[in-house]
Amino acid sequence: MQIQIGIDGMHCASCSANVERNLKDLKGISAAHVNLALEEAMVEFDERKVNKDEIFKSITDLGFTIRESVHLGEDEQIKKMHEARRGMTFSWIITAIVMVFMIPHMIPGMHGIFGVADAWIMFGLSMIAVLFPARHVYISAMKSIKGGAANMDVLIALGTLSSLLVAPLSLIVKDIRPHDFSGIAAMIISFHLTGRYLESRARGKASEAIRKLISLGAKTAIIIEDGEEQEVPIHRIKAGDVFIVKPGSKVPTDGVIVSGTSSLDESIATGESMPVTREVGDAVLGATINLDGYFQARATRVGSDTFLSQVIKMVSEAQHSKVPIQLLADKVTAIFVPVVIVLALVVFSSWMIFPNFMQSVARFITSFIPLALPTTGLAAALMATIATLVIACPCALGLATPTALMVGSGIGANNGILIRSGEALQRMKDVDTVVFDKTGTLTHGKPELIRIQSSWLSEDDALKIAHSLENSSEHPLATAINNAAQERGITHMPLKDFNAIAGKGIRATIDDKSYIMGSANWMKEQGFDPDSIELDTTLAYAGRMYLADENGIMALFYVADTIKEEAQKIVRQLISRGIKPYMLSGDNDDTARAIARSCGIEEVMANVLPQDKAGKIAELQNSGKVVAMIGDGINDAPALKQADIGIAMGLGTDIAIEAADITILRGDLNLIPLAQTLSIETFTKIRQNLFWAFAYNLIAIPLAAFGVLHPVIAEMAMALSSVTVVTNANLLKKKF
Repeated sequence: MQIQIGIDGMHCASCSANVERNLKDLKGISAAHVNLALEEAMVEFDERKVNKDEIFKSITDLGFTIRESVHLGEDEQIKKMHEARRGMTFSWIITAIVMVFMIPHMIPGMHGIFGVADAWIMFGLSMIAVLFPARHVYISAMKSIKGGAANMDVLIALGTLSSLLVAPLSLIVKDIRPHDFSGIAAMIISFHLTGRYLESRARGKASEAIRKLISLGAKTAIIIEDGEEQEVPIHRIKAGDVFIVKPGSKVPTDGVIVSGTSSLDESIATGESMPVTREVGDAVLGATINLDGYFQARATRVGSDTFLSQVIKMVSEAQHSKVPIQLLADKVTAIFVPVVIVLALVVFSSWMIFPNFMQSVARFITSFIPLALPTTGLAAALMATIATLVIACPCALGLATPTALMVGSGIGANNGILIRSGEALQRMKDVDTVVFDKTGTLTHGKPELIRIQSSWLSEDDALKIAHSLENSSEHPLATAINNAAQERGITHMPLKDFNAIAGKGIRATIDDKSYIMGSANWMKEQGFDPDSIELDTTLAYAGRMYLADENGIMALFYVADTIKEEAQKIVRQLISRGIKPYMLSGDNDDTARAIARSCGIEEVMANVLPQDKAGKIAELQNSGKVVAMIGDGINDAPALKQADIGIAMGLGTDIAIEAADITILRGDLNLIPLAQTLSIETFTKIRQNLFWAFAYNLIAIPLAAFGVLHPVIAEMAMALSSVTVVTNANLLKKKF
């Protein structure tokens, strides 16, 4: 069983790592992914071994709370941002007053406003900042220690409390100037809360894709109960209920029209802005908009089974998933806080035991980096230790990948590309071979009349006779002829003596004249020569139907599954990117190669049975290729699973979509190159973020340890690192 859990109180990567570790330690949990950016967990578990209450308890034991709603709604997101801004503002007001007292002591020859008393005023103001706007930081730190897993707030708490304790310590140790430390806590808190606020804003932008998708659904439905209309909340509608959709309203859930006709805006599902007409027997999707008609429909899928819910689920799963490159960051984050605490103790000891060595390294650093030289003695040890505690930042590491994945998968969803996992997003950029299933992928998936050939009969006259003969047939080739006649406004004529011979053709009388229509073999059996009409060799892949009367063959109809307009352009684009296209088809070699040539594809795998498709993909993989398979049918599902990346065209079957790593919602081939571009750009952002996060810590921690970074500057840098990572991920939106 799989559940999603909304978690409040996670502020850093160590928080999410601790929750994930606690969940995985439970017996019966098969998988657990905690997303700091979404503030959610996705857990797969065996109900026979562990229940939901035990799962929730493992989270609350660490000091976090479980949200009632899984996803943070827009109102909740705004509320959190307002709370963060209020805390930040209050803290900065206190800090501004602290700075009034601190700055005079930094100017040579000045002794402050009230002399020694300034230090104690700053101490009191810092205590107010600790006890009020930053209270939650210390509560979180205590809870995490109690739960046996230290988080980022522990480092902030240790750093600020250490600076506060220096003032009382100065009464005993005479070489410490209390005004150098008393105001540090307030300033650290202010920069920390500012970072939290900016991070909250950036996270809100990164996660807006899910919120937008959730908001698309209808909130109520009008159903028919006991012959009367009744408006009910959407959760009350059940499969089988008949609901009413009036002009201008949203379709409440997936269903099938039982009466009425209307034009619907289905752009949320297909991305197409043009309205589509739906009538009795047609399927409708929940959250699409009824533009002008009135209809009744029977609910077929409700709740979590609807199309919209499945889209939300897929986007959410992609945002919860992890890319392989993230594993190193996760390992570092898991041990980050304890390591930093040990490092801070080492720094303090080093400054106390080897002060000359630490000073000489500090002088060397400041010789080429314009930073301040540290003081000496205990004051220097305390400054360096506090700076080390507050500058170390696992948050940037924890946010580097999830924020980029959130933005990337959100952009994909907005463009009709659903990415199932982060691993698929990473793998897509490496694809060097694309295998297209022919039917429904390169072609429209239904036969169309593409040419009428006759030496003496007009096309419309030939089509009128053929339409009359085939009007009552449901054979796909007959349907193509009937559809073509309807498009041209041609009506059928009455028949007499109708006779259909299975697998061959039909015979009937129109206006006392006998006609036959069917295959070339059927013509030969009737004594006619099919070669009397010269074949169009460019249409060798098309099916052929001959029309004849008593005197001989009158016309030849070419019917084929037509190639999508964009197919050739997309194949050219893929080739220009160094990707080799293949076509997979069950057709004979000549037919398959004719279609492939018209698309610009040279490599063809023909006569492939459905059960052999996965084997063909495996052959390509065994030759060292990274293969993407694109298909839409049930028989494509094994091949989609076998491929490195399975791409399902969204107009295909549910089974194909379930087997795929990426789903193209509206079946538009133009989105294939876009999906690869999105993969490349998203992964570029992930690499940039991870580089920045690692580089920041590798550079900043040594500078703090050797005392050349003031603790306030250190906290500014720490806050900036998290904001930079999240903002960089959001820049991805500008490229699409």
